[in-house]
Amino acid sequence: MTLKVLAPMAGVTNGEFCLKMSHYGFDMLTLGGYNIDSSSISAGESILKRGRREFKINIDNYVNVIKDESEFLNVNWDGIVCVNVRSTLSENIINIGNLSSVDVIEINAHCRQRELVDIGCGQALLNNPDFLFNIVSDVIENVDSKVSVKFRANVDGVDDLFIAKSLDNLGCDFIHVDAMMPGVNSADLNLLKKICSSVDCFVIGNNSIVDVNSARKMVAVGCSGISIARKALSGLDDFNIKDI
Repeated sequence: MTLKVLAPMAGVTNGEFCLKMSHYGFDMLTLGGYNIDSSSISAGESILKRGRREFKINIDNYVNVIKDESEFLNVNWDGIVCVNVRSTLSENIINIGNLSSVDVIEINAHCRQRELVDIGCGQALLNNPDFLFNIVSDVIENVDSKVSVKFRANVDGVDDLFIAKSLDNLGCDFIHVDAMMPGVNSADLNLLKKICSSVDCFVIGNNSIVDVNSARKMVAVGCSGISIARKALSGLDDFNIKDI
């Protein structure tokens, strides 16, 4: 069975939206991404002015917000609850990973918004791999949940295969790869194939999944799971995910 993941981080973060999608056959629902330190929250406030409502959260109650959303899913749905977080502070990530309602804590090395990149968060972590790996190691050693890292592929100056192998060696349970190719409206399946054949951990493929056929292509190159985001926002009534 291929793990089907809903990762709606394209304008929606909450449990209510995820729950509406649950009947389509997802095995894992991802809340977030949430900004969970003062720097990322400040960056989120700037991004919010551009209409990205998923970046709105308060430093004083981020733990309670995520606790409430994840508990809501646990009560109303029988599946894996994942929370994607943006932070450069491992202790804040650990706080979320140790919530009893969180099955998987996902470290965001993915978001490319300028405000987040400028503070060394999101995909900027890929350009500082030692720092990223230190965060990941600290989280793995100190959380009860499983650990995932979501990263954006084909970022200038980044060796994607090195990142994937290193995360695998550190003991990540999941590697979630947004296999985007700049300027191309399809996923980098060749890269996904290389990653899948080079690591032992669970690889989730993401990007440009718009129908069952595009999802099956990711499975065919070795991905153990597939992740759907923007397609969920536009509607899944024409997409029988249970057939993947």
